[in-house]
Amino acid sequence: MGEQQHVKFPQEVLDEYTALGVDLVALFSAGHLGNRMGVQIVEAAADRVVGTMPVEGNTQPYGLLHGGASAVLAETLGSVGAMLHGGTSKIAVGVDLNCTHHRGIRSGLVTGVATPVHRGRTTATYEIVISDEQDRRVCTARLTCLLRDLKADDAAPAGGTAG
Repeated sequence: MGEQQHVKFPQEVLDEYTALGVDLVALFSAGHLGNRMGVQIVEAAADRVVGTMPVEGNTQPYGLLHGGASAVLAETLGSVGAMLHGGTSKIAVGVDLNCTHHRGIRSGLVTGVATPVHRGRTTATYEIVISDEQDRRVCTARLTCLLRDLKADDAAPAGGTAG
């Protein structure tokens, strides 16, 4: 669950990271939390990141998709977009996440699509729309990441955020 073996990356991104000896599948994974929640990243580019997450196992006591689960999916997808925008010399650190929950769902799979609102030199902001299998909007989120210069002592970027 949560393996990223089917992620679609633009060829120029694959070439850039391969030249550095970096495994993009591992680099832009959902991380340990996303893996436990069943997050799957299926498409990744700086201008669009798509991922899915099952509702089962990610519900609150009333049996509805937990708002925090939607937040995990949103932050994961937005962080991946910000990391791809920042390139190999930057690390994305989340500084603001907000989520508006539009409807409750009890089963199935949700799909999140992250698209950029702003892509600057030091920050990147993404809107993430999470929909159910009937293409009904479940949640709208916005994530802003700080793009820090990657230092030798930084951990390898994993598509997640530290803040």
